[in-house]
Amino acid sequence: MRKFIQFWYNRLLLASLLMVLSTFSISAQDIQDSNLFPRVKFVTDKGEMIVELDRMRAPITVDNFLTYVVQGKYDNTLFHRVVSDFVVQGGGFNPGFEEIDTGDAIVNESGNGLQNMFGTIAMARERSPHSANKQFYFNVNDNDSLDPSPRRWGYAVFGRVVENEALLNELAEVETHTDEATGYDDVPVEPLLLQRVELLPRS
Repeated sequence: MRKFIQFWYNRLLLASLLMVLSTFSISAQDIQDSNLFPRVKFVTDKGEMIVELDRMRAPITVDNFLTYVVQGKYDNTLFHRVVSDFVVQGGGFNPGFEEIDTGDAIVNESGNGLQNMFGTIAMARERSPHSANKQFYFNVNDNDSLDPSPRRWGYAVFGRVVENEALLNELAEVETHTDEATGYDDVPVEPLLLQRVELLPRS
């Protein structure tokens, strides 16, 4: 039975990878598909930090995220939602609050054993458990409420900050308001810019 489940899980992973790659016409090598722990650099207007992704625990989520990265989809976008002692969220909008290109939604990997603890990165989504596509967030607290339980799906963690965690605290402390144009809550008063995300060479 375990072999049967593993067979279909592997088929699902392959199908999901092919779907993600075909969305933006990139190759598996472009996203370092054989690297279990790829690293990316987040360059913001307040500093830089290095994030290590966990492809072993969250292969679909990491492949999806890196597809957006290597295509430059996150470059010159906003951290559009900041909730002190909770999350810093980005990956959705450019500085004009126009939505960036969106690929297909992905399978929710929140049951992978990774927890929404301070310094981790996870996928934002809508109420539907399998609705994540491009938006992500950083936990700026230990957010147990975002982890899965036997009665609910959680939010899939897929990496953690390994250099300059202090930047997260700085991002989380910016002043926010309700944006009049969009009606969104928790929007930074001064735009918080993600200048680029770089996939770092393998070490």
